[in-house]
Amino acid sequence: MARILIADDEEPLRGFIARGLQLDGHLVDAAADGAEALDMLLLEGAAYDLLLTDIRMPMMDGIALALAAAKARPDMPILLMTGYADQRERARNLEALIKEVLPKPFSLAHLRDVVRETLDSQFSSTMDAFSADAKTTQHA
Repeated sequence: MARILIADDEEPLRGFIARGLQLDGHLVDAAADGAEALDMLLLEGAAYDLLLTDIRMPMMDGIALALAAAKARPDMPILLMTGYADQRERARNLEALIKEVLPKPFSLAHLRDVVRETLDSQFSSTMDAFSADAKTTQHA
């Protein structure tokens, strides 16, 4: 399955999300804020398939994390989550970088569905790009 990085300053929610995604066989790492998550993301050998981050956090918020993550790993899908309508508005300008903004509270089933759809879409895009490269190489 996928390797997922979660960033949320609420420990009970981090644990809930991690356990739920582990049910689907994902490897999950968790960070308490955006700065910690960015450090984890930039570690040599860190190969995350998805970033799931809260928007409102201390140190570095999810918007700043998403911008830094997209710069470092433009191929990695990013999901945001928030319980604040004004924070969702802030994410509206990031539609090119963000796959979806999950409103809190959300059900575990909904979260798992969104993660699965995002990863499936990413896998399909990667396979399409691979096929296009293979066709170009064959005709060269």
